[in-house]
Amino acid sequence: MIVDGRQIRPIWLDEDQITVKVIDQRQLPHQFVVADLTTVDQVIHAIREMFVRGAPLIGVTGAYGVMIAAVNGKSASDHAEFIVQECGRIKAARPTAVNLAWGVDRVLEKVLAAGFSADRIDAARTESAVIAEEEAENCRQIGLHGAGLIEAVSRRKNGSTVNLLTHCNAGWLACIEYGTATAPIYEAFNRGVDLHVWVDETRPLNQGARLTAWELGKHGVPHTVITDNAGGHLMQHGRVDIVIVGTDRSTHTGDVANKIGTYLKALAARDNDIPFYVALPSSTFDWTMTDGVKEIPIEARNPDEVRYVQGLADGRITRVLVPPEFSPAADFAFDVTPARLVTAFITERGICGASQAEIHGLFPEH
Repeated sequence: MIVDGRQIRPIWLDEDQITVKVIDQRQLPHQFVVADLTTVDQVIHAIREMFVRGAPLIGVTGAYGVMIAAVNGKSASDHAEFIVQECGRIKAARPTAVNLAWGVDRVLEKVLAAGFSADRIDAARTESAVIAEEEAENCRQIGLHGAGLIEAVSRRKNGSTVNLLTHCNAGWLACIEYGTATAPIYEAFNRGVDLHVWVDETRPLNQGARLTAWELGKHGVPHTVITDNAGGHLMQHGRVDIVIVGTDRSTHTGDVANKIGTYLKALAARDNDIPFYVALPSSTFDWTMTDGVKEIPIEARNPDEVRYVQGLADGRITRVLVPPEFSPAADFAFDVTPARLVTAFITERGICGASQAEIHGLFPEH
């Protein structure tokens, strides 16, 4: 994507081809900071602490983590076993996004097929780059397929403004390019559709207010930041035409795990007859789970993410305590939206209903 005239992605390799550089998304939108990842511990820390976040980006970061493991394990007595053990640690960094294990395992398979340490490093680097490009292209295709949905609403409204609502950040910061939920928005905007985006703040870490708003603003897309609980009110009063969200893991039966609060948006959309779409690349489908509510692991994070808010004060990023100092807090990072509340999935292969039959119709190899 273009930011202030500069082509940039949220992850890339340094000139030495072994240092992984990532945007530290914790600092956005007030500071643009790039972090270097040269050890597996740093990769795990970046994933856990959300330097990087979003299912596709987590998957690519994990993939490059395998390369870093191969580089740092060159002196190990059993290079292959060292990499396998490090891959286990990387996959355990965050439990909900299925892309992490998918990306790690895909690179590990290529690595174990190579015979020497240098070949393993090259195999890991090559496959990680392939995954990154595939995910970028998948998101581009999601944009092409999803833009038609927005254009259809525009035609029904005789060209007047299409109001979209999204939750969390499912933009290029969460992916490699374009985003998932934002890809159709960018594509429709680039085609000249008059549109406006309601951006949920997305507590507790405000990925919508901090990241989605920053992205849309840099691209020139009209948007308004709202409190998480304002969505239902806007839907009741006809101020939302379409909801598009991303997902960190979706079952092949149509259940969707996404940032906490997504389920409530889906309920409000259903009550007001507003289409609720989920945009995702096929790497985010879990082809083994059938009951998302019962089976998808929901990450519980540090309660301080709920107790404190981060922002800019007197030119410095700072944290502020909100509740009473000793009040306990709970930080559930995701919820699950049942398939019955999902209008359709927008994937790189096209649009399908949220049912096992339709999902497998698009992806028969699974």
